[in-house]
Amino acid sequence: MNPSPVVLVTGGARRIGQAIVRHLHAAGCTTAIHYRHSADEADALARELNGTRAGSAATFAAALENDEALSALVSGVLNTFGRLDGLVNNASSFYPTPVGTATAAQWDDLFATNARAPFFLAQAAAPALKASRGAIVNIVDIYAERPLAQHPIYSMAKAALGMLTQALARDLAPEVRVNAVAPGAILWPESGKPEEAADALILKTPLARKGDPADVAEAVRWLLLDARYTTGQIIRVDGGRILGI
Repeated sequence: MNPSPVVLVTGGARRIGQAIVRHLHAAGCTTAIHYRHSADEADALARELNGTRAGSAATFAAALENDEALSALVSGVLNTFGRLDGLVNNASSFYPTPVGTATAAQWDDLFATNARAPFFLAQAAAPALKASRGAIVNIVDIYAERPLAQHPIYSMAKAALGMLTQALARDLAPEVRVNAVAPGAILWPESGKPEEAADALILKTPLARKGDPADVAEAVRWLLLDARYTTGQIIRVDGGRILGI
């Protein structure tokens, strides 16, 4: 019997990351749940998943802006599970940086989580992923193509992640496939979104509703496990919003 595929999901304790972890686990994967501040949520999720299948989940803490922590994170997963079949770069920082008030520290923070960490994690994971003929899925954003007002640095960082997806797909081929998912309106930011602004956003979405984290999770699962002849692609999960953004 083939061993269960091992997948590392960054930011896997909460929100869309948690949905990805649950969906991959339900599909038979062993899940390495990365977190930074959400220890309680990560531990509770791992206990729940291990309760349904023993030894099928573990948690790993790391600050993604720390280069040494990235290689240590990959080593920790390999030491725990003995292999790595998939990497999902989901962890992200998101907040406005209006022109005129943006700072260099904000630039460094947004690029660190949204572009720098995914590259160095992929670099650290590449030998193990090549050995398993595995895959990487990056979580980008539809705003990587058309910028979100008042969020220029975030939009640029996600655009960099989109280019990284294509570059890694070329450079890690043929052993490793690399793709991305670009969500639209799935979850509102935790800081909240004014009801009027949320309604206006939905009006721009042809399917006329928010998506569900499970929609993103299913796209990730397909790209990791089933899309055997797909690499270098960015799959939009946005209800068609890119058409009217």
